[in-house]
Parts: sequence; structure tokens; C-alpha cells
Amino acid sequence: MFRRRNRRRPDRPGLTLPAIDWRAVLTVVAVLAALGGGSFGAVRMLNRPIDTLAIKGSFARVSAIQLEAIVEPYTRAGFLDVDLAGVRRDLVALPWVASAEVRRRWPGTLVVVVREETPVACWGERGLLNAEGRLFVAESEHVPAELPRLAGPPGTELQVTQRWLEVQRQLEHRGMAAVAMQLDERGAWTFATSQGLEVRLGSHGVEARLERFVQALDVTLAHLPGEVDYVDMRYPNGFAIGWKHPGAVRATAAREQEPNA
Repeated sequence: MFRRRNRRRPDRPGLTLPAIDWRAVLTVVAVLAALGGGSFGAVRMLNRPIDTLAIKGSFARVSAIQLEAIVEPYTRAGFLDVDLAGVRRDLVALPWVASAEVRRRWPGTLVVVVREETPVACWGERGLLNAEGRLFVAESEHVPAELPRLAGPPGTELQVTQRWLEVQRQLEHRGMAAVAMQLDERGAWTFATSQGLEVRLGSHGVEARLERFVQALDVTLAHLPGEVDYVDMRYPNGFAIGWKHPGAVRATAAREQEPNA
């Protein structure tokens, strides 16, 4: 049992402080010193070799052998010294790897969870885009035929993907899909629907023109399935319709005007 005696501080009348029991202090210091001396050995015991590499995920384009070849050199550092951030960095550098999670599992396992990219559209001739608009493969050996075709100047992948997703949301509620989207060098937008309809939006007021197209689709164009070749929304007060069959009457809501950009 610690014994205390009271002392009175001259600057704080009435306040008492416990006396220091130096024997107890020396005992605590001795214990801490003993623990500190054995800490290096404890670290060495914890930093044991990694004897198991667990790779998890559903792979179609990335092989477990390919992932293991990247991770294996890192496992030589030991359980505590393995560079988890470095492993993640090297894994996500692979074209088809969207994300990687790396963690330790005692006593000697390194767990790697990999998620592959999912292509949502084709970029240009053979590129592949994900839903975030990232061109993760510039030249793919195989491009699924069902992927929408997007195109634009270099560096506009995200912009074009976002515009395509916007149009896609508008069309899917009407039983249609946007199968192509293009941004040309002048900044003009064009897209095509799954019914073979080409829609020209131009470069100015694109959001307003898209809204007018959707309204026209609900009121007018829905009654002309398979007959319309293109719709030109670049007119200030209407739109023009191009017919698929030669000789058919070309109807236009703005016949007297020239289209704007």
C-alpha cells in the first residue's frame, strides 16, 4: 500500500497534493525498462515470413498467375514490413484491374482482393471505357459487339461518357437506348438510338435541345417508328426530320430557317 502525506502549496492555500513514493516510481521504471528491452525480440517474432498468399476475385481478363507475379516480390519483406500501398499501386496499374484491397491476416497470410474493370462502352475503334469515363484499355483485342460506340477528341472520354449516360437515362424509360455518341472537333454532339435514329444536337444549348428532343419523341416521333432517318435539333424554334425512304415527304418544323451550330 502506498503511503501519502499531505503538503501545502503556498500559492494555493487549502490545496493538498499527494507525496511522491519514490520506491513505487522506481519499480514502474524497472518494469518499463524490462519491457523495452524485449520489444525488439517481440517485433522480430511478429515480423515472420509470409507463407500464404490468398488472391480473391472473379477474373475474366486478369489471371491469378499474373497477380501473383506482381505480389510475390513484396512478400519477401515479412509480415510487418510488407508494403501494402506498393502492392495496391502495382496491381491497379494493370489495365483490367479496377481496384485492389491488400491486408495482412495473422499469422502469415497476405490477402489480396481484386475487382476487374467492367467495360460500358467502346471508345473509337478499339478502346474500352468504364462507367467513370476512364479509358482503361486503348487497344483491345476483342470489343464486345453489344457495347455502345463513343467517340471524341483525345481527352474528352469523361465528357462524352457523361453525356452518353445522361441520354441513356432519358431513353431507357422509353424502351430505347443510345447506341452511339460522338463529339466532333467543332464541339458538336450527335447520337444514335437503338431504333436507328440519328439525333443532331449541335454545339450550343445542348441540354435544352436534348429536352426538346425528348418532348418530340413522346409527342411526335413515337408515332413514326422506323420511318425517320434523323432528327436535327439545331433549329431555334423547332426541329427537322429526315425520312428514310426516298420520295417520302420531308416534314420539318422549321423549314424556313437554317439550323444553328
